[in-house]
Amino acid sequence: MRLTEHDGKALLRRHGIAVPEGLLLQGPPSATAKGVLKAQVLEGGRGKRGLVRLVAPGEAPAAAAAIRGILGDSTAPLLLEQAVAIKREIYLALRVDGTAQGIQLLVHPEGGVDIETTPGLLRCDLDPEAPGQLEAIYALLAPAFAPALAAPLARLALRLARVMVAEDLDLLEINPLAVLENGRLMACDAKLVRDDSAAFRHDAPALSAALEDAALTPLERRARDQGFQLVELPGGTVAMVTAGAGLGMLMLDLLADVGCPAACFMDNVPGGPMDSTPERLDAAYDIARRPEVKGVMFYTTLASRPLKARVDALAEAIRRSPPPKPLFVGIAAGHAALRGYSLDQARADLAAVGVAALHDNPHDLVRAVAAGLAGNHGQGIR
Repeated sequence: MRLTEHDGKALLRRHGIAVPEGLLLQGPPSATAKGVLKAQVLEGGRGKRGLVRLVAPGEAPAAAAAIRGILGDSTAPLLLEQAVAIKREIYLALRVDGTAQGIQLLVHPEGGVDIETTPGLLRCDLDPEAPGQLEAIYALLAPAFAPALAAPLARLALRLARVMVAEDLDLLEINPLAVLENGRLMACDAKLVRDDSAAFRHDAPALSAALEDAALTPLERRARDQGFQLVELPGGTVAMVTAGAGLGMLMLDLLADVGCPAACFMDNVPGGPMDSTPERLDAAYDIARRPEVKGVMFYTTLASRPLKARVDALAEAIRRSPPPKPLFVGIAAGHAALRGYSLDQARADLAAVGVAALHDNPHDLVRAVAAGLAGNHGQGIR
């Protein structure tokens, strides 16, 4: 879950991190209001879009109306914060590094727009509970900051890493982290993303949850209600049916490599149904009916769940509702999944409902998709 700035700062405040005083506005601000007026949205780039404005007394009502006009929502929530006298801006972020399976610290001596893509970004892996971490962070910062700033900055980075673990965050980005005239560090903006798998351990902030829900497409909302996650991807040409985030990301990359970008991404959710094959196919068919989408690809892996049950569910779904565009199928099954039922039998059972080939290798499947769609001028099952 992405948190709004208001909710993210409330979380930081609970952990004792300094943030500006602010007020969430659901209606118009008073004529005497002053400070920084910010739209509460889940996307970045607010400054470029005119969604952050410094207002003096008398200016807030017009500025609020202008921001809400850009958003196209006359009741959009706004955050009114005290203006902070900033001596220096710093970029500081912590993120989960999926490759290293740990937390990575990112720091730049300057804050600003797109700063994370500029030269001079300092980075290191850290474990907030490992011995010597504070010293390691200080060693990273010392070449770029005076000792009087590097020391408190290192302490703050370590503290934020512990907040990240306690709150199950995938990302904690502060840009800018302000250095005030008295040397105090204050988070003047905050972008936080919480791991959805840990949602059961936390109360979802009402504002962030409402905006997340409002951002869903009707198809994404339907998938959520049926017990799985679906994300629509603009510009895709293949409606992709998968289960599991890692497998889905792999297939996304393989499809992109052959010039057949996915039109959607699917994932399991904690507590979801054991098998949602029919529902996932229905969603993929809805996407495939769009003129720009040329085919449907189904791929799953089975370690211990019976292959026969998955094939039966897939075959029944195809009988009930034939695909509107070419369907390409792949299943990789481990020894336990194959007990009493072979891939050859699976191929025969799927051939009976029109599936011409069953691939157990993802590369073979993706190559079949690319070749099939390159020569496809009609509908059917492949």
